[in-house]
Amino acid sequence: MSTISIRNAGEKDFSELIKLFKEFAIFEECEDKMINSVAQMNAEKHYFNGFVAHANDDTIIGYATYFFSYHTWVGKSLYMDDLFVKEAFRKNGVGKRLIDAVIQLAKEENCNRVRRQVSNWNKNAQEFYKKIGANISDVELNCDLILK
Repeated sequence: MSTISIRNAGEKDFSELIKLFKEFAIFEECEDKMINSVAQMNAEKHYFNGFVAHANDDTIIGYATYFFSYHTWVGKSLYMDDLFVKEAFRKNGVGKRLIDAVIQLAKEENCNRVRRQVSNWNKNAQEFYKKIGANISDVELNCDLILK
């Protein structure tokens, strides 16, 4: 496998990231819910935070996106919205390196917790998160109010 590097994601990555977002939506069997676009990302770039994993040729092979939030029970938190690695690069430590970057940032920013959702059917992801010490709760369900 080529050398993999982790770096902050930026505007120059939006086009490639949109392709990976679509790939992730297909993996999750929710392709119709992926409505984001490069134009939307450019318009909303001040809200976008993430890391990308890339190979020697700078091809993005994975990403982790996040935002900071405040939770009444624990205070300042970092919410990792997505963690996705292209199938050909899974099981090679890429996901671990991405989440390590997220955890390191959360520590640097004095967060009390990193939160992440995982699909109830995705047992591989659940095992991955358990391995790094995450507690998985089945108490809460998503309650999305779609505005657009």
